[in-house]
Amino acid sequence: MARYWLTNLVPSRSGFPWGTFLVNVLGSLLIGWIASLSEERLGFNGKLFLAVGVMGGFKTFSAFSLQTVNLLQGGKAALALLYIAGSVAVCVAGCWAGWWFGQER
Repeated sequence: MARYWLTNLVPSRSGFPWGTFLVNVLGSLLIGWIASLSEERLGFNGKLFLAVGVMGGFKTFSAFSLQTVNLLQGGKAALALLYIAGSVAVCVAGCWAGWWFGQER
């Protein structure tokens, strides 16, 4: 439900799927944060439930893949490549940031 709501909250301007991009970046940030938490804090099963179950259901790799194919089929190869590179770079950075913020200091 949250994924659907967020995806539709952000309009897709210029053909770029901003809603899915936002969901994937937010999901990457959150999964990085969850991964950084100690098992003493959440327990092994708690971390697994949140990372695989909740975040796995929230993030949208299949939607990302379909939207990329749609961009390519629509003759927007440059936009598709930007979407791919931007998604990978920003999602990895988001995951790293989430992990960093979650570290106990």
